[in-house]
Amino acid sequence: MKFALVLSGVCAVSLAGCGAKADQKKAAAPPPPLVQVVQVVPTDTPIFAEYSAQTFARDLVDVQGRVDGFIQKRLFTVGADVAEDQILYELDKRPYEADVAKAKGEVAQAEANLEFARNQVALVQAQADLAQAEANLSKANQDVARLEPLAKEEAAPKQDLDNAVSAQKANEANVAARRANVQQQRLSTTAQIATAAAQLDSNRASLRTAELNLEYATIHAPIAGRIGDTLIPVGGLVSKTSPTPLTTIVPLDPIWVRFKVSESEYLTYENRADRPPQSSFALEMLLADGTRHPYTGRIQNSTNQVDSKTGTLELQATFPNPKHDILPGQFGRVRFKTDERKGALVVPQRAMQELQGLQSVFVVSPDNKVLARSVIPGDRVGDGWIITQGLEPGDRVIVEGTLKIRPGMLVNPQPYKSPGVKN
Repeated sequence: MKFALVLSGVCAVSLAGCGAKADQKKAAAPPPPLVQVVQVVPTDTPIFAEYSAQTFARDLVDVQGRVDGFIQKRLFTVGADVAEDQILYELDKRPYEADVAKAKGEVAQAEANLEFARNQVALVQAQADLAQAEANLSKANQDVARLEPLAKEEAAPKQDLDNAVSAQKANEANVAARRANVQQQRLSTTAQIATAAAQLDSNRASLRTAELNLEYATIHAPIAGRIGDTLIPVGGLVSKTSPTPLTTIVPLDPIWVRFKVSESEYLTYENRADRPPQSSFALEMLLADGTRHPYTGRIQNSTNQVDSKTGTLELQATFPNPKHDILPGQFGRVRFKTDERKGALVVPQRAMQELQGLQSVFVVSPDNKVLARSVIPGDRVGDGWIITQGLEPGDRVIVEGTLKIRPGMLVNPQPYKSPGVKN
């Protein structure tokens, strides 16, 4: 009887100990791990093509001196924006001002010579002598005509007729000589006028050249843009034959951008039946710091051949740049919309798992247990992927916490908060 009571007491104590251990285990069980999930819903998603890009200056201009001279003034700030035709440098103008004054004097002299040639007195004198000779010839002809009948009737001495005939011949010879002299003077005057006129034209051209050289002594900006450093200081000698420019000007609005597409992408575009013109694509530009340029760009042209080394074709586009904050040589990315997927399911890239080339994601079942799903991704959209197979609308995909879970585990799902979203 005592044995039975002792045994009963031992069993009771043992059972009490087992129950306490079970309670301790139950109390020590960890809570389900916290995970962040997104619920996939069908969304009309635009598809963008994105490429690495670099800005460049299409119409960079080297500012050169067009005349020789020493720089007296530099009238711009290095790195500033300059307007077209703004004065940049002034050279020593004194030699060119002297050349202009000399050329003006030579033009005045040539004008006087031309006026003198046009009013030649030699031709006028020759014409007067010819008129006098013709008058003398007319009188001699009259004398011969008057004496011939009288001498024939012996009413006048034959000697008088012979003298009249001799005077007639002499006057005829004199008229011929005077006519030749008039013609010679006329030709001489014409030649002198032409020579004087040609000399005047030449002197006027020399004056224009001297005036241009004087103008070139003041160097203007040929285009508007951002100006670079000056390569010749004030006091330095500018030479019109020097290969070194004075400075450079880069136009910044619009800014040009170049990027390359693969040969296959180019052929795919060319073979599209509904191919839109390249210039119709509205381009976006993402800068190196991730910010988006506020203005859209347009493709302007492409190079005329595919690079055989890289298998790519270069496209060139322009973007408005009114603030001049984008400079040539900067790197970034350009993208443009190529398609739009209706009812696409998109998951963040962080949710994707890859094992031996197979893609999968973790989803949370209605009873908050982890399930593994094999998926087939399609196009990439920003920091996400379009899933073409493996998910259904409404599935909750785990994005954060995938390292501490396994299939079948109970989890505590919470809405996913992207890094850019504040609490």
